[in-house]
Amino acid sequence: MAETKIPVKIEPKSTPVAAAAPATPFDHLRREIEQVFDNFRIGTLGFPFARRVMDFDFPRLGALTLAPAVDVAEREGAYEISAELPGLDEKDVEVKLANGLLTIRGEKKEEREEKEKDYYLSERRYGAFTRSFQVPEGVDADKVEARFAKGVLTVTLPKTAEAQKQEKKIEVKAA
Repeated sequence: MAETKIPVKIEPKSTPVAAAAPATPFDHLRREIEQVFDNFRIGTLGFPFARRVMDFDFPRLGALTLAPAVDVAEREGAYEISAELPGLDEKDVEVKLANGLLTIRGEKKEEREEKEKDYYLSERRYGAFTRSFQVPEGVDADKVEARFAKGVLTVTLPKTAEAQKQEKKIEVKAA
């Protein structure tokens, strides 16, 4: 399968959303324990990349959603997000940038049907996911690119020239 570009939808900025109240250590512990049980329940259904919608410190929303594992890396001139999406095509994936939030959405629909002399088999598997990331300042939103090749989505968020100039290496001295 050849590499395919996926359009990135850029929506105009609107008013920012208010931040949630800071979490207590007990809230964090509760989320961790709930995540263990959520992973167990989802894992038994045969979904290999089960995760909650966002790995941020937001209150539990109650609904479980499947989300692929991602790698986030900072390169010299850009940030890069890679997501493994086995069994999906570029037409099944949407990438959107709005209000400083990069959102990756996808949906998998698979049907299998077998008819033989003595039996009939029909299976359907489907699931949708959403994964969102706060985009750091200094990203050139007009040059964001998304590419899909061999089941891997790669979103490149180039840094502006000004953001690259602001980086400064700090010398570490012995005490």
